[in-house]
Amino acid sequence: MLKTPLKTLLDALINHFTKERLETLILTADEELLTFMLENQNANDYKNAFFKTIANSLVFNQKALLECLTKELENSFTRFKNKIGLYSQGGLIKSSDLVVLNFPFKDNVLLGNAKDNSTKSDELFYHEILHKKEIDTLLGQKVLCHFEMHGQGDLESALKDKNTNYLIKGNNLIALHSLKKKFAKKVKCIYIDPPYNTGNDSFNYNDNFNHSSWLVFMKNRLEAAREFLSDDGSIYISLDYNEVHYCKVLMDEIFGVENFQREIIWRIGWLSGYKTSINNFIRNHDTILFYSK
Repeated sequence: MLKTPLKTLLDALINHFTKERLETLILTADEELLTFMLENQNANDYKNAFFKTIANSLVFNQKALLECLTKELENSFTRFKNKIGLYSQGGLIKSSDLVVLNFPFKDNVLLGNAKDNSTKSDELFYHEILHKKEIDTLLGQKVLCHFEMHGQGDLESALKDKNTNYLIKGNNLIALHSLKKKFAKKVKCIYIDPPYNTGNDSFNYNDNFNHSSWLVFMKNRLEAAREFLSDDGSIYISLDYNEVHYCKVLMDEIFGVENFQREIIWRIGWLSGYKTSINNFIRNHDTILFYSK
């Protein structure tokens, strides 16, 4: 039996956290939310209403609190707060921290195992939980060898110079993780020209991934690349219409929506003659996505 009405308990939570935040805090079983309820003057009522005792342990009943919050929002004439946008379960989608780009194989690492420019290979996926050992091995630092000096100077001295440029031939994901310790938070600008996922690019880097495979490929490498950027660093990704919109949402998640700076449109050629005789709008540009850290 509650000594305090449910509405009073809920109002206290809303006043402290706001309706927009509260749903996210409930879904994530946020520590601040749980502490507020368990240390509140009405802690016993919160426990009786929104917690269960299982094997002498107090377990948060998220469903009960969510249902209570939903009923409150349904009865509120001001629940939309004069804002226009997409609503889900009583709150603006844009205000939820749980909105992410979801796609198959997201919790995997894609090796991208093309051996050279003329062959393609089956793509290998390692799941973050099922293949943790394999991923740790894949992303662990590797010894880089077979260095060659191009241009003037001594190779040994060049390798010790922090300003030396490196041209690395091999798996870029392995290379990124091998260089991370040396260059973490030191790079001011990154430019990436990835496979466009067209199926016919000149570079045979399995450029016919389906959307989900391509997104995993990019996610693994963009997350690693972000660790290289200095606090004032920036990253530019060159893409065409096949994947630019998918990559934009992915980069919003990795770099933060607030760090999106510009969508740069660059003209890829001049059209005349037979190139203009198509039954559609003529494509004559690609896109560069520009983000800061």
